[in-house]
Amino acid sequence: MSLQIGPVALENPVILAPMSGVTDMPFRRLARRMGAGLVVSEMIASEAVIRENRQTMRMTTFAPDEAPAAVQLAGCDPAVMAEAARLNEDRGAAIIDINMGCPVKKVVNGDAGSALMRDETLAGRILEAVVKAVRLPVTLKMRTGWDIASRNAPRLARIAEEAGIRMVTVHGRTRNQLYNGRADWAFIRQVKDTVRIPVVGNGDVTSYDEAAELLRDSGADGVMIGRGAFGRPWFPGQVARFLATGERSPEPPVAVRRAVLIEHFDAIVGHYGAETGCRIARKHVAWYSGGLPDSAKFRAAVNQSLDAAEVRRLIREFFDQAEERLAA
Repeated sequence: MSLQIGPVALENPVILAPMSGVTDMPFRRLARRMGAGLVVSEMIASEAVIRENRQTMRMTTFAPDEAPAAVQLAGCDPAVMAEAARLNEDRGAAIIDINMGCPVKKVVNGDAGSALMRDETLAGRILEAVVKAVRLPVTLKMRTGWDIASRNAPRLARIAEEAGIRMVTVHGRTRNQLYNGRADWAFIRQVKDTVRIPVVGNGDVTSYDEAAELLRDSGADGVMIGRGAFGRPWFPGQVARFLATGERSPEPPVAVRRAVLIEHFDAIVGHYGAETGCRIARKHVAWYSGGLPDSAKFRAAVNQSLDAAEVRRLIREFFDQAEERLAA
């Protein structure tokens, strides 16, 4: 299986979702190297791009091994979104993704993210402005609707296709559901039946069977994986192999998880600096160590340290001990 986004051909149809505070460069590079067909940046505020905010510029920096580089932009002003898209094109982006799915109150209260699904006219103006601003393929990520009474994703997908959007991703929940309940993969089929451009399904994919079920229920052309990749940068690549060959790779052994975490930790520290890197790495350390013996005690020790060498030592000791216990 492959996926075509305008002129950009993906190696496979499994995409790492854009996730704030998670899909930074260190995480994206790991997931891409381990087989994800596409990795997408954290959601980036379009106004911050134009102001050239220092943190935002770091978020829109890409390594060559991430290619094709996809940037997700959020905002509610068509002109600002268009200018932010142009600036990211100049910085080497290969794909611009527009966020109309974020349910977070801070974003929604600014009339961005999933709030745009309540104003199809403004949403259409934003889509059209961004498409016209760049030579790159532009994609859209949204939810099924604002609430259960207004699931307008099929209609908005048609507006997007008419504006020149090259792919639509649908998270199978409404904004008001946040991340509660189960994603409605079957509803995504209504979007697929409405447009001719590729449709990608998203929501609740944490296993091979869930990936296959999403594609079967939705008829989607690809699958986007978000929380299922927490502490598992290898998982999107595993799903891609499963969809192509039926191979069900087991979870990596403890020694491999340790090696990947140390590589990930070192990349985070290199990207952000020691103290900031230690803080940012804490959630990743927690995810990688989940389910292993004494992981709560280990996480508590890591959370108290801002010394990179100390954290690296704690990681090695913990995973070595976990490997010995599981072997026994």
